[in-house]
Amino acid sequence: MLGPCRGKNRRGRTGRRPVPIRFMRILETPRVLLREFVPGDADALARIISDPETMRYYPAPFDRRGVEDWIQRNVRRYAGDGFGLWAMILKESSELIGDCGLIKQLVEHVEEIEIGYHLRRDHWGQGLATEAARAVRDYGFANLKVDRLISLIRPENVPSRRVAARNGMKLWKEVVWRELPHCVYAVRRADLRP
Repeated sequence: MLGPCRGKNRRGRTGRRPVPIRFMRILETPRVLLREFVPGDADALARIISDPETMRYYPAPFDRRGVEDWIQRNVRRYAGDGFGLWAMILKESSELIGDCGLIKQLVEHVEEIEIGYHLRRDHWGQGLATEAARAVRDYGFANLKVDRLISLIRPENVPSRRVAARNGMKLWKEVVWRELPHCVYAVRRADLRP
């Protein structure tokens, strides 16, 4: 009897076959695909969240362990919440170039759903973060019972603030979150109705 990883190869011989890594595709836009992270994404993700310039508005860039934890944290979010940050794949090259998705955040003792995004530096300024964030916004309102989605952004992070504005968000308030000042941008479901 053959096990789940055993079977006949193309030449009819019995042997082990590689088990393909399966991931769930979440969203697709004209230029990017958002899918769940898998452990094999660590090297590509490290090019983003371990880069000091990309992460300059964070307390520090992530080391290898931090990158692996980032992926596992999101895998747990998929299982527990049904969403998380998703790997952003550039369709023309199939490269992982960032992440974008939805995360539960506690802001001033209120649970909010945040649209978060990180993009590899060599893809900045091309509208890819905005394209992905808009798709995530629409997904959030279509699939979650929320009236508001937010983005938490450091005040000096002007490029991310521009992405939030292009995503239909407005500055709602300023808070101290995780011991750092943040702008809270928000978009309400009602804001998007014609």
